[in-house]
Amino acid sequence: MMMMPSLALVVLPMIAAPWSQFRPSPYFGERVLDLSVERGVRVHINAPAQDGFGQGKPTRLVLYALPNGNTIQQTVGCKTAAHLDWHYDIQHIGAQTRLFRAMNDQEDVVVAYLQADGLSWPSWRAKHAAEGNIYGQIVDAVLKHVPGAVVKITLTGHSGGGSFCWGLMDERDAIPDTIDRIAFLDSNYSYNAPQHHHGDKLAAWLTGDEARHLVVIAYDDRDVTFKGKPIVGPTGGTYRASHRMLSRLGEQFSLTHGERDLFDVYGSGDRRVTFWIHRNPQRRILHTALVGDMNGYLHALTIGTQWQEQWGRFGGPRAYTDWLQPAPLPRRPPPSAGIPNRPDQAAGGRDIMRSVADLPLAQREAIILRELTGGNLPSLLRTFAPIRVSATDAKGRPHTIQYEAMPDYLAVGRDNDFVRVPITPQTAQRVADLFGCTLPTRKMVDDIEAGAVTHVSPRPMTRKREAVATFIEHNAIIEGQLAGRPRGGLVCGVKKDIVLSNRIRERPRRLAIYGWRKLDGRPIQPLTIVHVDTYVDYSHGARLVRRAAVVDGRPMDIEDVLTDPNLCVLLSDEGPITTTRYD
Repeated sequence: MMMMPSLALVVLPMIAAPWSQFRPSPYFGERVLDLSVERGVRVHINAPAQDGFGQGKPTRLVLYALPNGNTIQQTVGCKTAAHLDWHYDIQHIGAQTRLFRAMNDQEDVVVAYLQADGLSWPSWRAKHAAEGNIYGQIVDAVLKHVPGAVVKITLTGHSGGGSFCWGLMDERDAIPDTIDRIAFLDSNYSYNAPQHHHGDKLAAWLTGDEARHLVVIAYDDRDVTFKGKPIVGPTGGTYRASHRMLSRLGEQFSLTHGERDLFDVYGSGDRRVTFWIHRNPQRRILHTALVGDMNGYLHALTIGTQWQEQWGRFGGPRAYTDWLQPAPLPRRPPPSAGIPNRPDQAAGGRDIMRSVADLPLAQREAIILRELTGGNLPSLLRTFAPIRVSATDAKGRPHTIQYEAMPDYLAVGRDNDFVRVPITPQTAQRVADLFGCTLPTRKMVDDIEAGAVTHVSPRPMTRKREAVATFIEHNAIIEGQLAGRPRGGLVCGVKKDIVLSNRIRERPRRLAIYGWRKLDGRPIQPLTIVHVDTYVDYSHGARLVRRAAVVDGRPMDIEDVLTDPNLCVLLSDEGPITTTRYD
């Protein structure tokens, strides 16, 4: 059956995406946008400064599929620091892109970093093998947000990222014409000519336009070992895949062989086909060194252009050090539960809420924030409840976590006069930061409510949902439901939760809410981002969770657990949570 190509990959999108979706990056005047697209895929789009963008120049979109086990932040890279692990210093796609932009005065270069759910494109590809046109849908979703008129696309990736490139080719009869450069950065493992006709498609694509380029960078990995074991099987590895590709392409192109330093260089005279294969006489693992230390990504972008090795030399040293962004500051360890004592003369909850009823949202939130951070909370919120969870990661390893959750939702006032306060996620985040806490995820809400000792039935209200008077009235309804019940334990069924979710970045300025569980266990509200982050109604609540947790017997910050590709299963049903706070 013929597979229809996605239209956006055939017809050039000429409508510029609004810059308002992008936020300024603190580095090099760039602008960035984070998205969640098909099947849990995360996308980080990095564009040059808005000033000077366009002005008659086309946009080049670089689709960079991430290597296995690396996050977007690690792939962008930064200067080294003691608190960062080694992944931040192996690719430096951000710095190499900046150097390319500095040379390239003919195009506006935009990079889309593509991160698979689970940080492995091969695993993601296997999981979705039966689905059609999913790669085209991902590319279409990216194209909708790229400013300018995208004239050409560079398709590339490192390590397992090559699986994305092959997947895009497999789901269509021909490689889209908008792609004019394909670069495999030691990532062509799954080249399989007999089954998927990769060689035929590449050859047809190359012969369709002399301006197209296929670049392969690899190394001799046949006899490399790690801890005494070969890193590739008897038919695997990029060396063997590269020579299978060369054999097929040699049927249609006149390929020559030469040597440069420790590289075997194969190519066609018109440089449409270029393979650089490191001979690796010392039998080292050069998998990441080819990309970062040896400038491989920059080399792949410029082969066959006027900028080829005008920036330096493939093989090293690093040519892009002046373009590295600073290392992020180390995250401060979470403070112990830092809820201030309640002042003796602090006002009651109903008086506070009545005093802000007619104020604009910003002024109302400022007063509520002042009351909360000043300690004007009822005592029942100060004793957090323990939550214990066990889970098994993708590698089959068991893990456990214990963390502590606030028993009820944030409220202002004293023990006999308090009001649960619906607030914006930004205000909730500021309170959480000052209290050494975080907001929960959807999974955490489920686990917290599974451990609740008090369950009440939700009481929806349909009129004046955003009015402070309704906030007060709904709180009174909840208190009536809880009358006569023990206080202090986890309470379930009184509010929807403001939650952390990867979906927050799907659209600009989103609020994620979830929950409000019925007595039969079903939540009224599925996870949604339908509201902007300034929307507040009576049904919203903020239940805080202490950041200090114990994972597998050792102390950890919950934010680190959320972003860990293995441990995240303890707290997330969305994979690693890449947005761990509301800005």
